Amino acid sequence: MTDLFAYLKERPYPGRGILLGATPAGKAVCAYFIMGRSENSRNRVFEKTDDGIRTRAWNESKMTDPSLIIYHPVRRMADGTLIVTNGDQTDTVRDFLAQGKGWLEALCSRTFEPDEPNWTPRVSGLMQPCGSHLLSILRAQGGNPDCCERFFYTYDAATPGVGHFISTYEGFGSPLPSYYGEPVTAQVPDLDAPALAQALWDALDADNRVSLYVCVDGNEVIINKHGGEDEIK
Repeated sequence: MTDLFAYLKERPYPGRGILLGATPAGKAVCAYFIMGRSENSRNRVFEKTDDGIRTRAWNESKMTDPSLIIYHPVRRMADGTLIVTNGDQTDTVRDFLAQGKGWLEALCSRTFEPDEPNWTPRVSGLMQPCGSHLLSILRAQGGNPDCCERFFYTYDAATPGVGHFISTYEGFGSPLPSYYGEPVTAQVPDLDAPALAQALWDALDADNRVSLYVCVDGNEVIINKHGGEDEIK
């Protein structure tokens, strides 16, 4: 299995990333982080909501375009289902599930982000209370916006000590290269939420990291580059 901390340290710009899995003791784990290069992307913090988290501008006067950077990354439904994504498709999945429709149907109604020339992939995850989880990536085929590739990954049981990670980018470039291949199978250490959050935060490039959310067994931690260090919720 992959050492996720080493993996992230070797990649200064994975963009946005999702980790779903379980600790060695079988406790459910979810992590989501955002990184940024531009002032607009870096001008954000995570903020707790009644059913998850949202992004908001750290300095409202410096926000130039909120369309793709202000959203709810995490929503938790009444039955305990957790939805985590890198965009407003979080709400699409929630709404489809509330209507008795499916995850695949929800994401087939969406495509990659309209941020030419990067066409940033939409990455999404869903975790059930039992620990089974789903991941997806919607990306432009070879950078061609005329074709959206849709990949869906199903893990029908939680394996203690195992997580699955996916991100938006492979690194720097012009345009930014989209994540390629299956989700990384990563070792999940026996850490509580604050310790896991700190280890992940330390593994992210210090110049590009913006905000991080971690949930272990229902215990949530937020770390924001702006607005306070190690903000624990």
